[in-house]
Amino acid sequence: MQLLDGKLLSENIKAELAAEVDQLIKDGKKVPHLVAVLVGDNPASEVYVSNKIRSCEQIGFRSTLIRRNADVAQGDLLKIVHDLNNDPEVDGFIVQLPLPKHINEEKITLAIDPKKDVDGFHPVNFGRMAQGLPAFLPATPYGILEILRRHNIETAGKHCVVVGRSNIVGTPISILLSRKGYPGDCTVTLTHSRTQDLPAEVRRADIVVAAIGIPNFIKGDWVKEGAVVIDVGINRIADSSKKSGFKLVGDVDFDAVAPKCSFITPVPGGVGAMTVTALLMNTMKATQKEIYS
Repeated sequence: MQLLDGKLLSENIKAELAAEVDQLIKDGKKVPHLVAVLVGDNPASEVYVSNKIRSCEQIGFRSTLIRRNADVAQGDLLKIVHDLNNDPEVDGFIVQLPLPKHINEEKITLAIDPKKDVDGFHPVNFGRMAQGLPAFLPATPYGILEILRRHNIETAGKHCVVVGRSNIVGTPISILLSRKGYPGDCTVTLTHSRTQDLPAEVRRADIVVAAIGIPNFIKGDWVKEGAVVIDVGINRIADSSKKSGFKLVGDVDFDAVAPKCSFITPVPGGVGAMTVTALLMNTMKATQKEIYS
């Protein structure tokens, strides 16, 4: 069993991006500029955004944080999106989800210019991705692809079972792994809460992507010998031995599953570390106009 160390891979890719930034500066070109819009004081969102800002500083990107209180009017938030769409200094931006209940997340997402949608959530980017056209990929699936690619994990002809069908992870990774080319060419089964005999479906998998958001959901006897397991889950569970009173676990029962795997991502330090890095990679692509000229 080999651990797929997302944290180490993330640092390696950040070093590559930092070298690209240095070259841009030497060539007198524009440094990538990422903007994050944070509404309210959701603790998880605070952590995610601070990680994104810190990562930008680490590699030499410009970064801007726009904060608004949880009671911000939807019209005011749409105005911020409009202004960022039209600011030539901004290469890409994200509106951190979730948003307060009085704000329609779909309207905000649709208002973002696809050319600056470095989160890869806009339907235009989703549709381009589904058709195999150049697109900003959703950050977590993009991170998963890079983990597979940079560890030279064989995917062609393999049976991949994705557990969870969200628009952010499950559905896009099922599309990406089924596309022609590497990492792809998988036969993909997309499973979810209504799937009958889910353990039997997972047992058929050469590659398992667990993204259902339930701690320790995938059990040891669900996974066949030699499988590759990608655990997307980041769940807090109570742990009195920890100073914080909790610990982070994935959607996979790691202790039971890991001994059976050829490769597995840990939690923390696996897919989560790569998600922010994938966002930075998308921002570099936006600056270089690799997707949209």
